[in-house]
Amino acid sequence: MHTSQGSNPNGPRSWDRFAGLTAIVTGAAQGMGRAICDRLLEEGAAGIIALDRTPHAHPDERCVPFIADVADPRSATLAVAACIERFDRLDLMVAHAGIADPRPLLETTDEHWRRHMSINVDGVFYCVREAARAMVGRGGGGAIVCTASINAWHVEETMAAYNVSKAAVHAITRSAAIDLGRHGIRVNAIAPGVVDTPLAALVVHNPQLAPLYLRTIPLGRFAAPRDIADAVLFLASSESSYITGHMLVIDGGQTLGIPGDLETAAEGSS
Repeated sequence: MHTSQGSNPNGPRSWDRFAGLTAIVTGAAQGMGRAICDRLLEEGAAGIIALDRTPHAHPDERCVPFIADVADPRSATLAVAACIERFDRLDLMVAHAGIADPRPLLETTDEHWRRHMSINVDGVFYCVREAARAMVGRGGGGAIVCTASINAWHVEETMAAYNVSKAAVHAITRSAAIDLGRHGIRVNAIAPGVVDTPLAALVVHNPQLAPLYLRTIPLGRFAAPRDIADAVLFLASSESSYITGHMLVIDGGQTLGIPGDLETAAEGSS
């Protein structure tokens, strides 16, 4: 089974869609990244290079910790080399690592701006490029999934650097998809809304803010990391074999519009 090929009705199904395949997942130590690793292992992945700058471990020996910072262009090169050396192939790259540090535009320093661009934009680009080089080098085929955000277009106040960086991830995804299609490599992105992870704890677990945010989400709950992981696996699997350059929104309907009674919502926030 190849991630770039069409579905085979007599082949592996949902419980083993990734049997024998290998992956690199960045930002893999916790939250969504960890959930992506867990789901890949559940569905039969032969091996994962779990890249994160934070020391971490996984109970499954198929998931190999790799300590590195994606902002360093050498990290993607070394991670790809480690994957091929250990597992003899690379089928999937999940460029997930990113940061979000709120700061008003007028207080955004050059350092703050560059930190977001180096991790959220440069890091994604390096991972996409190095994974694609390896995939093309073995004859083509494979899948790449990048983590963008609904902030790519549904911007938030005090999040200028993050908003811009995630819009760039969307552009990287589309640019890579149009360049790599001829090699049988599909490139897609996910755009999560608010997810119950340490990154969003200040919202999700805030007794004042959480109810206000939930009023903007038609499905009435925050995403769990597994919700995001399931979407990544769909885009990485042969079930999406004719999808490339797409950004899949996973936000419970948050960006559809303004739900409910505005007057009631205003009273609740007063």
